[in-house]
Amino acid sequence: MSVMPPRGTDTTGTDTTGAGTGFRSPVPRPPARSASPVPLRVADGAAALLGALALTGAQRHPLLIALLIAVSLLSRPRAGGSPVPGVLEELPAVCGRVAVAWLAVAAFWAAYRPEHALSARTVLTGLALQATACCALRAAVHGRRRAALLRRPHAALVVGPVATAQRVAAAVLRHPGCGVRPVGIVADAQPDGTEGVPVLRTGEEVDRAVVQNGVRAVLAVHPSVRAEQGPLLRALAESGCVVWEVDADSPSYAPGERLAGFSCRRLDLAPARGGGAGKRLLDVLVSGTLLLLVSPLLLVCAVTLRITDGPGVVFRQERIGRNGRPFTLLKFRTHRPVDEHESATRWSVAGEHEMRRFCRMLRRTSLDELLQLWNVLRGDMSLVGPRPERPYFVAQFSQTYPGYAARHRMRTGITGLAQVHGLRGDTSIEDRCRFDNAYIDDWSLWRDVCILLRTAATLVRPTGS
Repeated sequence: MSVMPPRGTDTTGTDTTGAGTGFRSPVPRPPARSASPVPLRVADGAAALLGALALTGAQRHPLLIALLIAVSLLSRPRAGGSPVPGVLEELPAVCGRVAVAWLAVAAFWAAYRPEHALSARTVLTGLALQATACCALRAAVHGRRRAALLRRPHAALVVGPVATAQRVAAAVLRHPGCGVRPVGIVADAQPDGTEGVPVLRTGEEVDRAVVQNGVRAVLAVHPSVRAEQGPLLRALAESGCVVWEVDADSPSYAPGERLAGFSCRRLDLAPARGGGAGKRLLDVLVSGTLLLLVSPLLLVCAVTLRITDGPGVVFRQERIGRNGRPFTLLKFRTHRPVDEHESATRWSVAGEHEMRRFCRMLRRTSLDELLQLWNVLRGDMSLVGPRPERPYFVAQFSQTYPGYAARHRMRTGITGLAQVHGLRGDTSIEDRCRFDNAYIDDWSLWRDVCILLRTAATLVRPTGS
């Protein structure tokens, strides 16, 4: 039995079928906190103070000492590939940044107080004192952290093909210094043998393992896991787990994080920020301004449409928005479906080719979409985001295309990354899904601005959405 939510289960893991086989995400917990940088900052500052003992007489000026400490703290070494790096691993970076700090301070002091410039002997002595103290103090901090990880490793689930998952789990258990302790393997197949980490094959077993062991990490050990177990990984991420993708077969990832010798990378599967206040502020300012500017055009379109095609100028249709919540989308009516069932379930509405000339012009220029600025101002939509779809097609596409349901992590939009890449109208749903999720994963306010500018530059198109 798969731990994937069944077809009657929504993307958050809530079982809507009553069968009880889907993974029910526990109460969301705050994500596991990374190690605080404060102890290492204190160690670096104390080392800089000890290095300042090399200064003599008038050189022991408070400004010079403060500058040395500030430069030392600003030029902190880059994080290594292991959770808790060793002294020798950090030694080149520590010595390099200490040397930069002393050379920068010496250059500044020679320009500020030429009569009290630091000699080469003073600089070398201070550099050696600070580097030695920095390595010793940082080693003490790392030692305490390493001991804490050995006493209380993070409980982890390993997700993937059972043979690969068992191999990775066994390797991680042989290296307790990783700070991770596998407590379960999530797989559909029967395990090879009865020893080792237990294999979890149902949603209830996964749920129980997460709660009883306080699982804080998830190791996805095969490239197919992200697609096949996407809803499960997202549910675990929402419950506070850190999700890692582990390359169990070949070192194909760029050098960086390592886990028991396996190259790995952290996946950001937590709920999307939705853009936050910055995105919403941009939506309100732009949509409100555009509604004021184009209101005469909207009036002309409404009157012309009423005269040429009869009553019923505004077309209202239910669409699915952020987190699966339905809302009423507004457009200028450019066609008349036979009935509500056809409107809700037919991809290409019958008789579209028989549109009147003015309706075809509205569709071709996307002017029929302008009323959605009101949806944006209300908060139903955003200016930029995945295009909203009807409930009937959302249900179909969510079962057919991996990751389609994940598009609803963010508020839907009038335009988006897929649309500026030509994916409008009757185009590939798989491609749209890929571009939409890429937009959500890489979201930034500047990217929204770029998409809006590209949309404005290509406003007149031969097809509508």
